Amino acid sequence: MAIYYLLPLYVMLSTSVKTLDDIRGGNLIALPQSITFDAWSKAWSSACTGVECGGMKGFFWNSVKMAVPSVLISTLIGAVNGYVVSMWRFRGSDVLFTLLLVGCFIPFQVVLLPMARLLGELGIANTTSGLVLVHVIYGLAFTTLFFRNFFVTIPDELVKAARIDGAGFWTIFFRILLPISGPIFMVCVIWQFTQIWNDFLFGVVFAAGEAQPITVALNNLVNTSTGVKEYNVDMAAAIIAALPTLFVYMVAGRYFVRGLTAGAVKG
Repeated sequence: MAIYYLLPLYVMLSTSVKTLDDIRGGNLIALPQSITFDAWSKAWSSACTGVECGGMKGFFWNSVKMAVPSVLISTLIGAVNGYVVSMWRFRGSDVLFTLLLVGCFIPFQVVLLPMARLLGELGIANTTSGLVLVHVIYGLAFTTLFFRNFFVTIPDELVKAARIDGAGFWTIFFRILLPISGPIFMVCVIWQFTQIWNDFLFGVVFAAGEAQPITVALNNLVNTSTGVKEYNVDMAAAIIAALPTLFVYMVAGRYFVRGLTAGAVKG
């Protein structure tokens, strides 16, 4: 089973270090006759993505500039939202939470026109800042749901005791809840980073030219029809685009399961 799932990764890696003659003369699963990293260098710095031939590096950093603030902002706001709807109930809080829950299931296509109108009015259409705003808004429903489900498992006595001791809204949040919220923070960071980094639809609709993320650049690279088709460069570019999410899962993957199950065993 493991071989079945790892075979595509092996094909991509082996193809990316083969020469074009080696690719044409062999088969997909054959080992490379000689290993070369020229395809990786070209994919990073000089491959053509449409009419531009600057490689993937500029688009890679665009995705970094888009993903990092989007993940941090949506996670922090989601933490505050989850804290409010779970421990500071107000009139209409249940309705608000229901609307946020529905927001988790709204298809991307439904929000395209309203988002385009909003970005145009704010003057940030076709920019990385516009993509950040789109991903923050769309991700808030998920992060709020994650934090709300985690905070409701915390015993009420803990919060009531803090209130009796004079702790206020932000004191309880920063000094009591945040220190024990590490697992759910990891869940939100992994979830949001994976969704945002791999997004293609929002990137191709709301960004243009040099502001496009790496997923759009990868699509343009693979579909560029001029010149000789270089499968080794395509594979190298695909691996470059996937490396950040692979890194996140390898480093923090075990915290994802731990965070999801943390709330299930409390109370």
